[in-house]
Amino acid sequence: MGLINKAKGSSAGREAAQAYADGAAIFMYKAIEANIKSMTTGSMPGMAEQIQSIEAAGWILHHMAVGEGKALGGERIAVVMLFRRA
Repeated sequence: MGLINKAKGSSAGREAAQAYADGAAIFMYKAIEANIKSMTTGSMPGMAEQIQSIEAAGWILHHMAVGEGKALGGERIAVVMLFRRA
């Protein structure tokens, strides 16, 4: 896992753990990633680390939606995820 992906995963996990400790029934999380390979299929390791960190905090991914756009001169993917308590 790269340094940036590890940091994103850690941040997501901390936010998820706090929401769980606060008694939230659902947890919404938005992750934005660079879409470098928009014309090819492949793994998304940064996104995987974030989802794994959130699930490790006691949540289960229930729904997700993906949007693609151009911001600041580059392509980006926004993934909005709804997690429920495990």
